[in-house]
Amino acid sequence: MNIALVLAGGTGTRLGADIPKQYIEVRGKMIIDYCLETMEHSNDIAEVWIVADEMWREHIKKVDKFKGYACPGRNRQLSIYNGLKAIEESLADKEKEVNVLIHDAARPFLTEKLIRECVKAVEGHDGVLPVLPMKDTVYYSEDGKVISSLINRDKLYAGQAPELFRLQPYIQANEALLPDKILLVNGSTEPAIMAGMDIVMIPGDENNYKITTKTDMKRFTEMM
Repeated sequence: MNIALVLAGGTGTRLGADIPKQYIEVRGKMIIDYCLETMEHSNDIAEVWIVADEMWREHIKKVDKFKGYACPGRNRQLSIYNGLKAIEESLADKEKEVNVLIHDAARPFLTEKLIRECVKAVEGHDGVLPVLPMKDTVYYSEDGKVISSLINRDKLYAGQAPELFRLQPYIQANEALLPDKILLVNGSTEPAIMAGMDIVMIPGDENNYKITTKTDMKRFTEMM
């Protein structure tokens, strides 16, 4: 069984809006609604859980697959951990061999195709990470002023959401970082790699970008 965990607890301050970006309405729907509808229509998703502050929960569109909420944590990874534990507690013992699909509410262009590719790729592995190749030359600098060395961009990839993990090993990977190391985590796959989980990469989708800046929001409204 595959369960989706949607992260909607962020404040979206970089966008400069009065409300968190995932709750801004575009074409009559909040940004979070777009990925929720995709999950609702996906044959590969059985349940949907959402990490969201209580003040916003009544505004979120409830799809039929919606199962429950979890509270935001001090950072993104603690929000994920809260969601994982809420999912775990809802399952009967016989159901705990499940996968969790982690996605950002601010990535509205999630597709059923990408979900399906994640689910197919996880067979025989502990997790799946969609990635994009680096287009620009990447340089390394020790002091942020002078280039220290070159990096082979052919071996570098930018990670995307959604990321799919086997639930139990991923919970254990996160718990190994409590209470302090988890505060330093930036990407969902980091705890899995640190724990030695077997994570496979698949091609990502350039349209599946995260709305972070005003330019991103303009791009989204124009594409809609």
